[in-house]
Amino acid sequence: MHSHFLVEPPAVPLPLPATDPDAMPIDLAHLFRMTLGDARLQAEVLDLFDQQIALLVARMDTAPPAAMATLAHTLKGSARGVGAWEIVTAAEAIEAAVAAGSEIEGPLAAMDRAGAEARAAIARLRRDRAPA
Repeated sequence: MHSHFLVEPPAVPLPLPATDPDAMPIDLAHLFRMTLGDARLQAEVLDLFDQQIALLVARMDTAPPAAMATLAHTLKGSARGVGAWEIVTAAEAIEAAVAAGSEIEGPLAAMDRAGAEARAAIARLRRDRAPA
């Protein structure tokens, strides 16, 4: 029906890492669905997300509360797109803490952990897809 829109057939998904897939901080099945199975697009999206995590989490650490909530909200949207659910949860906690005027150190620490885990997973996926 709409096959004329496909430039090439969908690629295979990025390989699952050797570790327990339930422990993977990126939901690769979700990413596969969001990218229609295009491995190059998956890799590009993950590379951009990796850069965004590094930039926004670093800015959160020094931002005033209102800006911190905005940065968390931005990262939350991207995290939902790739299936980084721990980052989504941490971002929601930051937004809630800022809105309530409550302690922010715990939610920021959770974001630091979730961001580091996601970035490590993306690095593993890069190594796994690199030509031998």
